[in-house]
Amino acid sequence: MSSAVKEAVKKVFVTGATGFVGKMLCHSLVEKGYHVTGTVRSPGKIGLLPGRMEYRIVEDIGPETEWAGALDNVDAVVYLAARVHVMHETSTNPLDEYRRVNTSGAARLFDMAVKAGVRRIIYLSTIKVNGEKTEGNSYTEDSSVCPADAYAQSKWEAEQILHGLALKRGIEVVIIRPPMIYGPDVGGNFLRLLNWVNRDIPLPLALVNNNRSLIYAGNLVDVIETCITNPGAAGETFLVSDGEDTSTPDLIRMIAKTMNKTARLIPLPDLLLKTAGKLMGKGPEIERLTGSLHIDSSKIRKVLDWMPPFTMAEGIRETVKWYKNSIRSVRC
Repeated sequence: MSSAVKEAVKKVFVTGATGFVGKMLCHSLVEKGYHVTGTVRSPGKIGLLPGRMEYRIVEDIGPETEWAGALDNVDAVVYLAARVHVMHETSTNPLDEYRRVNTSGAARLFDMAVKAGVRRIIYLSTIKVNGEKTEGNSYTEDSSVCPADAYAQSKWEAEQILHGLALKRGIEVVIIRPPMIYGPDVGGNFLRLLNWVNRDIPLPLALVNNNRSLIYAGNLVDVIETCITNPGAAGETFLVSDGEDTSTPDLIRMIAKTMNKTARLIPLPDLLLKTAGKLMGKGPEIERLTGSLHIDSSKIRKVLDWMPPFTMAEGIRETVKWYKNSIRSVRC
């Protein structure tokens, strides 16, 4: 990447700046000398951001959000804000709720960004646009699209809106589809794994023989930063991962080893495990623990000459370090 390209991008606007990935990205961009403005949902979260960046309080991103002035002189927009998976959904129409933020809200910002003269938009999508699991073949950028749920559907629709803008208005668009992201401040299924291992809970997963791709948040931040400035990223969709795929039992063993614990894995036949999961109403969770989701992330390595700066072992170590510190903070 030429220094001229780096110099061309000086001001970056980040939605979801105080989120899981957003915080890490904003700190990294500020350290590298970018002028960064981020959206914050509440004043109480401003302290999570670097002191040398600007912020804009946006309580709710939707189709009517006012962005006037926020995008002036911005070179690149990174759209991280999203309505993510809701474990106990109360909406009678979840797809509409996902679309409001992930599709209509994004479309509103995209339109305003084009009018403000923003050159490039990076949109964080999800591998679930391609599907929930792989059977045999890996997902690539050429794989068919099969959104796995309302969340993935809303993301796919936003991708199409972006590509439409690229064709009609000439704006540079980059789509990033990551698998499960882990790292400091992680939640969801990965946090559950950390809790289970830390509490020495026996897990009936010893016989699981799957293959899953993950990406450490630090590697994802590096992907985003590369896509902000690299001219080769324009118009591309990238599937990204650590490139060190693992099975669920091996992931648990890696976490346990990093915690100085012994993984407590019990051999339970696959059919029995899935049947028990369905009876307990945990079918989808069991499927994610036992199924494969493998990504071929070779395209971004070839097109942008990108390599993950962190190994999976390093990512797990940083995640466990954060987890232990968070437990100590709660106890204190």
